Amino acid sequence: MSWKKKDLLDIRSLSVEEIGEVHAAARTFRDVIAREIKKVPALRGKTVVNLFAEPSTRTRISFDLAAKRLSADVVDFEASSSSFRKGETLIDTVRNLEALNAEFIILRHAAAGAAQFIAERLSAHVINAGDGAHEHPTQALLDTFTILQNRGRIAELRVLISGDILFSRVARSNIHALTKLGATVVLCGPATLLPDTFRELGVEISHDFEAELPKADVVYLLRIQHERQRAVYFPSIGEFVALFGLTSERFRLCKPDALIMHPGPINRGVELASELADGRNSVILEQVTNGLAVRMAVLYLLNGGQAPLEH
Repeated sequence: MSWKKKDLLDIRSLSVEEIGEVHAAARTFRDVIAREIKKVPALRGKTVVNLFAEPSTRTRISFDLAAKRLSADVVDFEASSSSFRKGETLIDTVRNLEALNAEFIILRHAAAGAAQFIAERLSAHVINAGDGAHEHPTQALLDTFTILQNRGRIAELRVLISGDILFSRVARSNIHALTKLGATVVLCGPATLLPDTFRELGVEISHDFEAELPKADVVYLLRIQHERQRAVYFPSIGEFVALFGLTSERFRLCKPDALIMHPGPINRGVELASELADGRNSVILEQVTNGLAVRMAVLYLLNGGQAPLEH
């Protein structure tokens, strides 16, 4: 099993078969990270650079651990204390990293298309860890993997994605992944954060959260992306909670086995009630664990998938 791709930049360009290869490799790595000795030598001698020009906790640590579990040498690039502050361009920075023999560059950047921009100019493997409001491919891969682990399939499931759709790269990547795999995707949120143009992606659109909850197999909640907004898109947080917050009372409308998902960080009491985030239907922490396995799988496959795995 090996990919023919040099980089992972988005979900849109992946085939169903390539997504399936990631899921298959992730199942193997789930077993690896559950062992007492959690390392395999798949990337021994390779250098992986985490270049995060935007704040991140879960994704950065997950990639860091994934590379170390594969025995790679890992460099965490701190943009706040780097030559970025002196005016160095992104392309000069990554070319210098490649000149230092970095084989993998994992990039998070505020500009949509930044990962593709550097991938076209480097020999190193580039992984998009989130570019502006464009895509976050490994999040969608771990989310679909989590749904498969819990439901055994994605085809014919109804997935409700609610919240700040307009500014969410997670929503875009998940739309591409879920529709490719045969799910019905329903987007829900304030009209100001959910333009009708999203229908072009093959999804349904609703602004009535309570009407959609009883039909959903998966309820995927998104936080408000205040850091990407340049204007006020709804009157107040209180109004958002009143219309689109998943409270315990609202959750009674859902199917008994509906999955609750969230990419984090959670704004408890806003898009999701605290007791539901910690409840039996929540698979949010499982998403985090699966994120490690999926990111190990992506690194392994981009490397050719040829190094032996110890079982």
